[in-house]
Amino acid sequence: MKKSIYILYYITVVVSALVGLWHFFVPWMFQWYDYLPMQYENLIVGIDYTNYCFSLLLFGLSIMLIVLGKRALELNKEVIYFYLFLTLVWLFRGCLATFIEPWPLDPIPSAAIGQLVASDLLAVLMIFVSVCFIKAIKQK
Repeated sequence: MKKSIYILYYITVVVSALVGLWHFFVPWMFQWYDYLPMQYENLIVGIDYTNYCFSLLLFGLSIMLIVLGKRALELNKEVIYFYLFLTLVWLFRGCLATFIEPWPLDPIPSAAIGQLVASDLLAVLMIFVSVCFIKAIKQK
């Protein structure tokens, strides 16, 4: 594999892992619970479970792909399938933010715009790496 693909692969999975790790702390950073009536404990628990499971899945899959990076770059199909799945997750996130349900600009417009740009950029980079993987496998 080309060195540029090697670098992009690791940039994308490291950024994905960092987002997964960061997401564990999002409820406290953005004070989610201040917006929810405390009598709706089931809603709060459901939001927590969803956030923690998403965070663990994103962080864990990304760390796994970092550890297995050498195999992916050697075109191991099984590892590339996991990368393609992670790419699909980020593509879905990008489409969700861009076309389906954009993040509200209130209360912090810069955070909403930053998330939109970052998720779209990461999705595009991951699609590029995925296409390179698919082309290389077909040539192999």
